[in-house]
Formats: sequence, structure tokens, C-alpha cells
Amino acid sequence: MSLLKCYVSGGLGIGLAFAAWAAAAKPVDFVTEVKPILEMNCVSCHNAAHAAENGNYRIDTKAGAFQIHKKAQRILPGHPDDSQVYALTVLPPSDEEHMPPKQRDPLSAEESETLHDWIVQGAEWPEGATLTTVMKVDYDRDVAPILEQGEPYSEKSQQILKLWHEQGSHGSTKGKTAKRANKQLALVEDIRQKILASSPEQTEAAMQPYTNTIPGTKVTYAMVPIPSGEFVMGSPASEPHRNADEGPQHKVKIDPFWMEKCEVTWNEYELFMYPDESKPAAPTDGTTNYTSALADAVTRPSKPYVEMSFGMGKDGYPAISMTQHACNIYCQWLSARTGHFYRLPTEAEWEYACRAGTTTAYFFGDDPKELGDYAWFADNSDAKYQKVGKKKPNPWGLYDMCGNVDQWTLDQYDPDYYKKFTEVVTEPWNKATQPYPHVVRGGSWQDDADKLRSACRRGSSADWKMQDPQLPKSIWYHTDAQFVGFRIIRPLKIPTAEEMFKYWHSGVERD
Repeated sequence: MSLLKCYVSGGLGIGLAFAAWAAAAKPVDFVTEVKPILEMNCVSCHNAAHAAENGNYRIDTKAGAFQIHKKAQRILPGHPDDSQVYALTVLPPSDEEHMPPKQRDPLSAEESETLHDWIVQGAEWPEGATLTTVMKVDYDRDVAPILEQGEPYSEKSQQILKLWHEQGSHGSTKGKTAKRANKQLALVEDIRQKILASSPEQTEAAMQPYTNTIPGTKVTYAMVPIPSGEFVMGSPASEPHRNADEGPQHKVKIDPFWMEKCEVTWNEYELFMYPDESKPAAPTDGTTNYTSALADAVTRPSKPYVEMSFGMGKDGYPAISMTQHACNIYCQWLSARTGHFYRLPTEAEWEYACRAGTTTAYFFGDDPKELGDYAWFADNSDAKYQKVGKKKPNPWGLYDMCGNVDQWTLDQYDPDYYKKFTEVVTEPWNKATQPYPHVVRGGSWQDDADKLRSACRRGSSADWKMQDPQLPKSIWYHTDAQFVGFRIIRPLKIPTAEEMFKYWHSGVERD
């Protein structure tokens, strides 16, 4: 509580309280105390470039910051409770008007009090002072990974550490983070118990193809068993159009799993995207693995600000333009909904399933002239994606493993990753430590034939969100990646709750 509020609550009148406070309070310095708060929390949205979509309010200049809005002043000197710049920061976190927005960290009590006292003191803003966007450094997200990696620090890491020092070198907030993580882990454990009760298959011999109806809906998806085995990952140096990141070749052992026969379609994915528009009724067809309460507890995407098929069609077409994080959470939601454990494939699992026992450039051979029988790509797609399952499958019965849309995997993309292996790889997953790049595989409707080879790799990019006007940019959508989709797998072996959590929350959610 500020000193002025203490005086008022102690029984002084407003006039006397202000005089007593003014005599005792230390003046708040705009440059060293207020400016950093506004630059770290407000300017990224309220500047010349983004004011239009954020209430037509700019706070990067004095003229903009003090403007009148709907007969009320954003900053009214002497009156913090009538100044939105302060008043919106102390609303309940659940209030839609709370600032900063929900997807960003709230102001600390000290920061809010600093704004309060600055406004009470007259809200002095030196002439000519302008603000710029400054990264707000979080210890757990930004600093801890740098310190764990150790020296030498990259130029970017040095800049982050310098900012962290300038912002007070605040330590871990893992108390709050751990509480949130524990809540999520408890949900995962509950989902796992449902999965254990709904997954009768115990051996690879018992694995059969199946088609499942998403409980409470008429939407179906088909799963194909993929046998365990060992294969040579990557491409030989002699393969035409081979890229350096496809080698050296190395042997990988793969455990058995089911893989979705086709890419995840909009019919499936929109049940996850729009929960309010697809409230499921209890099933009436004898389904026993319906877990609505658990599925409803899984975080859902925010609604997209554009039509996500971009006019290419939805019924029977592959879902596109979602982030890898969105795919991971979809897998958690579907697992809770159905009672089966689903996740993204690792890069090695994806290539193993694509090759289906073959060693040629494509699963049908080496001649790209045959590609039109198996894939939609630049030569035959009519510049858009096509309905799933319309071309010939690979030898294991999987459709569209090359072409139509690229497919997300769990792995962090590293062009030199294959160089690390000298023996048979038994745990093929390059776990993510940063938002970009992650691996997508298979090529898409807009790619040339060489990009559809079984060994071809591609990493994601921040440019895939270039046109996203939101700040911070959405963790759910890649609006500039209309070529990216995904398919799911279901391992025979059911992992621990901790392992499930890592699969569904791999990588970094924020850009």
C-alpha cells in the first residue's frame, strides 16, 4: 500500500493526507522508475505501429500517453484511480480489461504502486522523452537456460543477461511456476489413469488397425499399426538433391506404434479449436472411454483472427497453420477425450513410418516421375492443399506421407544432429530447448519433388508468424505457414505421467 493510502486509511482527510504524503514521500523519477515499467509492459502494444488494434492508444510519446479517451484521460495527474494506465493494472486478473493482457505477466505490486505514486505526484513526463519497447526478462524462461549452458555466451545471451541485470537481477519465480506445473501434471496423471483403463493391447502381436469415433461426435479417424524395427535414417551421399543435414546416415531402433492413416483434418481439429461450439453430449453408442471432464480441463486455443483454411476448403481437408505447441496440446486433448495416449512422432519415427521398409529416395522408388501417383505437390496441386487420402498409400497403408502438407514432429531442428551418432540410436528424440526451429517433414502442396524425399528435413521459422498482428504473437497459430499440418501417433508402450507431460509440453511455448 502506498504511503498516501496509509495516511487516508489512518483517518486523515484527503487534503491533509496529500500534504502529509507529499512531505514524506520520495519523488518518483520518471526516467529511472516509470519509463522502464512502461517500456517493458506497455509500449510493445501501444506504439505507432500497433495502436490501431489496441484501443487507438499510444504510450511511447507524451502527447499520446496523456490523450483523452471517451471523455476520460488515460493519465490524469493527481488522480491514479481515474487514470487507466494505473487503474487497469490493479483489476482482478480474471477481468478482461486487466492490463497487461492475460497472455503477459502482470505488473508486480511494486510496479503498480510506482505508477500510482508517480500519478499522485503530478505524473511528470520530461519534454522530448520517448519510449521504446524493451524485453521484460524472466529468470526461468530467459536467464536460467543461459546460465545452465554456460560460457562462452553468444551476443544475444549477453544482451539478455545485461537486461536482466539492469532490471534488478530478479531470481526464480518457480514457486508460482511449480504450482502451475503441478496442477498440469495432476491433470496428466488423471488422463493417464483413464488411458490405462482403456488400452487393452499389451503386445505388438495384438496391435490391429482401428477406426475411432471421437466420443460425443460423428467425426472419425483411422490408425495403422507400425511394427517395431531398425532402419537407416538419412540419405546416402549419392542421392540426387541430397542436403547436408540428411547425413551421415545412422541406424535407429524404433518401438511399435500406431500412426494416423491420414493427416489430422479440420473435421477433427476444429472440435479442439472451438469448444464452445462443439459441446459434446454423452455418447449413446456404447463408448466406454469418454472422458469429457478431463478433456474440458485441457487448455484450448484462442480463436483465430482470420479464416484458417484461407479459402482452400475444410471438410475432409488437412488442418493447417497451427504451431507445434498447438499440436502437442491437441494430442493431450484427444488423449483425454478418447482414453488413448496420442502424441506427435519423433523425427525418426516419422521417417521410419514414411519409408515403410524402403531405402530409396521415395517410398515408391527413386524416380520422381512417379510422384504424381502418391503425392500432391507443386506440379499437380493447383496451388492449394487437397482432400486427404486421395492418392496411393505407402507400403504400410499411410496416405499423404509425402506432399499435401508438411507434418510436425517433436524434434528440435539441428542441421548437425546426425553427426552425434556413432552407434545404433535407441532414444531418437532431439528434445527442444528453444522456440525455433522445430522439424517438419514430408513436403507440401507448394514444394518441388525433391522436397518430398523421405529423408528431406525442414526447420520452422519465426517468419511463419510474420503477419500475425497480435503482441505477443499467438502461441497457437502460424498464419504464414499454410503448408504445415500434422498427424498423430499412439505408442504401444504407455509412458509415465511425467513422460506424457514432457511430450505434450515439449519445447518453448512463447516466441
